[in-house]
Amino acid sequence: MQQQLIERDQAVNWHPYSQMKTSLHLPIERGEGAYLFDYNGQRYLDMVSSWWVSIHGHANPYIAERLYKQLLTLEQVIFAGFTHEPAIQLSERLLALLPKNQQKVFYSDNGSTAVEVALKMCLQFHFNHGVNKKKILAFKQAYHGDTFGAMSVSERGVWTAPFSDKLFEVIFIDTPTAENMDAIKHIIKTNEKEIACFIYEPLIQGAAGMLMHEADQLSALMAYCKELGIFLIQDEVFVGFGRTGKLFAADHLIEEPDVMCFSKGLTGGTMAMGITSCTNELYQAFYSDEKKKALFHGHSFTASPIGCTAALASLDLLLIENTQHSLERICAQQLSFKTVLQEMKMVKNVRVSGTILAFECSISEKSDYFHVQQEYLYQAFLEKGILMRPLGNTIYLVPPYCISEEDLNHVYDVILEVIQESIS
Repeated sequence: MQQQLIERDQAVNWHPYSQMKTSLHLPIERGEGAYLFDYNGQRYLDMVSSWWVSIHGHANPYIAERLYKQLLTLEQVIFAGFTHEPAIQLSERLLALLPKNQQKVFYSDNGSTAVEVALKMCLQFHFNHGVNKKKILAFKQAYHGDTFGAMSVSERGVWTAPFSDKLFEVIFIDTPTAENMDAIKHIIKTNEKEIACFIYEPLIQGAAGMLMHEADQLSALMAYCKELGIFLIQDEVFVGFGRTGKLFAADHLIEEPDVMCFSKGLTGGTMAMGITSCTNELYQAFYSDEKKKALFHGHSFTASPIGCTAALASLDLLLIENTQHSLERICAQQLSFKTVLQEMKMVKNVRVSGTILAFECSISEKSDYFHVQQEYLYQAFLEKGILMRPLGNTIYLVPPYCISEEDLNHVYDVILEVIQESIS
């Protein structure tokens, strides 16, 4: 059965971020909590939360029951000219949890499009006011998605090279430190009259290799941009909904963004959905008797009643006492394991932010997405029943919040085994 599915898959499917000639894709039959099960009955602890989305694990019965009831009521309705209770309720509940300046919600269908919407909001804000501000500020090594706008504000490299002449101009800066802040401010000041917005991944640059920066320094940079009238787009697609140990990365920061982007954990990994929230100031630039000043953006499944229901159910689970205790315990376990890893010669740059732990394996070679150790590490963990997806030689853990203390400790033991085996 397993081999037949692999062959059938290879005959018809093209998988993401995969060199199809050299990669195999493991058929998964079902999921339960922190585990995935293949068709041979082998189980795997999902330590990447299935690309960082399944914050409550797999096949959660509460979310499934809520979706079942919604499917029997309303599965879809066009969101242009119509609305529905799940969308209204989700916006109300989410805005109540976000920084107080967030006043409006725009729905889309994934993280990349949530970013596209945010960029278009900021650029058209100035267009609607007759102001020529078209440049965008972003971090080096950023990743904001794979659509053209999102690619443009992301790190230029292997992923974007075929499309380089189609990407718009962006001013890239380093992530802030006490040492480089003056240099960063000089770059911004030099271009301030042309910069429409600054987009950033707060605290953690996930796809870049779980690179982390300090909340105090980011807040200082945000404050400087605000002084110059530069809109702030906070991309919380990865870090939102508990990943940093708090509900949102915004909860670590002093300054408030003008726009926020969400996806991944938004629906607990159940449905594809994106959200872009913004201030009333931004919204008012589009609120007009002139139809041409509207935001002309939309998706067929904008504010899907099913997606909204899944997000509401996921929020319920996230906010209950049991989940909050689990978050605290996972954060503590990750910090404790950090001290163990720091004693190992093959390990460098161990870092933790909330539920996220990352480090580089091998001190003799430069870290890189195409590092030769990636395939070895991936297969070594898989053979031991652990689903990891190393970013080159960067090993990271992004566990579902339902993982038990025992299972997470088991993962730590396997990590130590794999590192020792890679030495011998």
